[in-house]
Amino acid sequence: MSDSCVMLTLADLCSFLKKRDNYLVLTHASPDGDTLGSAYALKLGLKKLGKKVQVICCDEIPHKYDYFIFDHDCDFAPDTVVAVDVADIKLLGNIYSQFENRIDLNIDHHISNTKYAKRLYLDGNAAACAECVYEILDELGVEIDRDIANALYTGVSTDTGCFKYANVTARTHEIAARLYEVGVDAADINRKMFDTKSKSRMELEMMVLGAAEFHFDDRCMLLSVTSEMQQKTGCTGSELEGVAAMSRSVEGVLVGISLKQTGDTTFKISLRTYEPLDASAICKSLGGGGHKAAAGCTIEGDLAFAKEQILTAVKKALEEADAGSDTTE
Repeated sequence: MSDSCVMLTLADLCSFLKKRDNYLVLTHASPDGDTLGSAYALKLGLKKLGKKVQVICCDEIPHKYDYFIFDHDCDFAPDTVVAVDVADIKLLGNIYSQFENRIDLNIDHHISNTKYAKRLYLDGNAAACAECVYEILDELGVEIDRDIANALYTGVSTDTGCFKYANVTARTHEIAARLYEVGVDAADINRKMFDTKSKSRMELEMMVLGAAEFHFDDRCMLLSVTSEMQQKTGCTGSELEGVAAMSRSVEGVLVGISLKQTGDTTFKISLRTYEPLDASAICKSLGGGGHKAAAGCTIEGDLAFAKEQILTAVKKALEEADAGSDTTE
């Protein structure tokens, strides 16, 4: 956390963007629809203002996002570094040390943001970072065309589970309506993001569900995605996105855990919770963070150790919730 991080209003942010140029926009590792949609919508919008903008990600960008990622010019030296949808600098992945103390602006919607950038525009009420970018482009007077709309819609729809999650607000729908007005390819985007799976992904899901565990009176479902599973099915990288949401449909489950092995002794933990549990608070106790209903962290160790650590944290949260419920009855 930077002691000198300056919190910006929307007006302050837009004034900053107008004055600067030669932007390098960073997304988080294992990129999803929100970080990519936000980054490329910002890029396309700033280019309309005559700015030069380049987007980079430490990981390969999945081809399913090609419908708005088609502009790869980078013939300039960046002067201003911006991170979007990145709550912690370590989420940049293996390039994070390269940008320590170099990020001029962070645009985010995570309440767990560590304030690592020189300047921060944070809207914790936004369902997606793409909502923040929409407000920024609107304030800048940028005309939202179809390409920008596709990027923004991708961010909003993926971070809200196609408008199903509790983070959706009236403003979320208002922004989506505006994107429909300019011709967003919503049906096609929804099909690509939510209704299309590879054969390898289907095979992986069968293995993951076959090894599913239930804990704490079936209120917790734990799903493990090991390196062995990934190797057997060929389902790796971006294709693993969304495994954490598989537990949302199980009746009675208050907290869904997914453990994805990303190294010999490294597990990426994703948590999905329902009231009264707070996913962000649980993951924060393990060095992570996120939103109240969706958060994550990383645990170093073998699979058994990773399970023990996250289950211990979840058990504590459930016990505290139970105790709070008893006192209110």
